[in-house]
Amino acid sequence: MPSTQHALTAPPAEARLDDIAQARRLVMAEGRELPPQVLGAQRAWIERSWRRCLQRGRRPEERVEFDCVPRSELKASEERHHELLAVAAPLLDELARAIARTHYFAILTDAQGMVIDVRGAADRGDRRVRNIARVGVDLSEASIGTSAIGAALGELQPVWLHRGEHFYRDTSAYSCAGAPLFAPDGHCAGMLDLTGVDALERPELADLAAQAARGIENALVLARPHALSLRLNWPGHGLGGESDALLGLDADGWIVAANRAARALLPQLAGLGAPVHAGEVFALAPQRLFEHARASELLDTGPMELALWSGLLVQLRARRPGQEGRGPLASARSRMSLQQLEDALVRQAVASARGNVAEAARALGVSRATVYRKLGTRPGARK
Repeated sequence: MPSTQHALTAPPAEARLDDIAQARRLVMAEGRELPPQVLGAQRAWIERSWRRCLQRGRRPEERVEFDCVPRSELKASEERHHELLAVAAPLLDELARAIARTHYFAILTDAQGMVIDVRGAADRGDRRVRNIARVGVDLSEASIGTSAIGAALGELQPVWLHRGEHFYRDTSAYSCAGAPLFAPDGHCAGMLDLTGVDALERPELADLAAQAARGIENALVLARPHALSLRLNWPGHGLGGESDALLGLDADGWIVAANRAARALLPQLAGLGAPVHAGEVFALAPQRLFEHARASELLDTGPMELALWSGLLVQLRARRPGQEGRGPLASARSRMSLQQLEDALVRQAVASARGNVAEAARALGVSRATVYRKLGTRPGARK
């Protein structure tokens, strides 16, 4: 480890490379374990990846071939990942614009580490860029050793690697950030990588990759066929951001899609594959969620607050397909007047609540006074 005096006087970039060189020597040449102060205890996954490469009989000085999958397999991959590619394309373009001045570019891979899309200012004249910036190239850990691709897929968390933290010397020119992508069913769908060649170290790109990954995941949830989308967050947090929990419900109230935030907020969704009904999550009949969505299209009701079966309170906004991102009155283009639609919706909610105006008001997300006004009755009366 560099001396205290050296660590204080050396530029951060030089000290960082010294630490990486020491870590490589300890693990790869001497077979020793890394003390926590080298690379940092939170980066123990780098050592785990190096050791997996060594256990495969690999050596850092070996050449990396950067193999591509057969054309037939590539065609099958395009068909298999059609939805992911379509949804991710506009978000990748925005991401590429954000990093255009940093000499980094974006790579999207499948869950096995095969490249399925590349966006951004990738210098194709540089062989090292051409090696990885190709659709179909295998960038898994088994193929190219330790990298952000293999680490993000193996650790299922955002990662950052710089220069010699990659296993092979052939990949030591790369600096890369990676974040895993999760499908609406909770399975890992692939990963997003931001890579530079002989570029300045920019560990903040790990956060950018993670945010972009969340955006793609949210878009995948909304692209999954559904009868109702739900956007949830804790009270006091504004709805509409990438941190929102997103759910897709079918017409019968079964949850057919969920993002990672939803799986963290709702423990019932933690398991993969087991169907969950909205009635198992919310202390409210699922039909009321559909009523709230219809009310939101007609009245500027804002989010509703409701309790989970755990007793915790959340705020929620429901939207029917085609209404996500649209304001109130979006569905008022019908043969009925707006007034008629509002009155019919209020009466339907009161009927569903068996005449309980307070319950109907909660389902619609409006005050009792608004319900009474629409019904044309005085408080205390039922209609």
